[in-house]
Order: sequence, then C-alpha cells, then structure tokens
Amino acid sequence: MMNKLSLFGLLLAVLGAIFLVLPGFSTQETHDVAQIGGLTVQARESTSYTIPSMVSGTVLVLGLVLIGVGLYRRQ
Repeated sequence: MMNKLSLFGLLLAVLGAIFLVLPGFSTQETHDVAQIGGLTVQARESTSYTIPSMVSGTVLVLGLVLIGVGLYRRQ
C-alpha cells in the first residue's frame, strides 16, 4: 500500500506525462446573444489553452521525486 505522498507523486507524474504528450486543450462556451420572444440567438466561443513543456516536465520530475521520497520514508 502506497502512502499519501507517493500517491500524490504518482498523480503529479501522470499529469506531467499527459501534458507533455498533449500540450494543449480547448474549451467551448455558448452565450445567448439576443432573445426575441421565443427565438434565441446564440454564439459559440472557443478558447485554447497551452501548457508550456517546461511546466509539464517540472511537474513530471516533481512527481517522480515525491514517489521516491514516499518510498524512502516507508522503509
């Protein structure tokens, strides 16, 4: 059984690896522009986000360090 520190490290390592492989993602949001009676006009807005590879790599390394510290403290 892994302790909390190792589990948190594992979570960070997985997130860092995912964001290294997929460095960006986008979201879509729908806004009501106008409403006349029962007719509604909507606009869809798309926003893209990019996570720098330096941040992803740092999160990955930090996760691996936390896994190592958690396993070391367990002994």
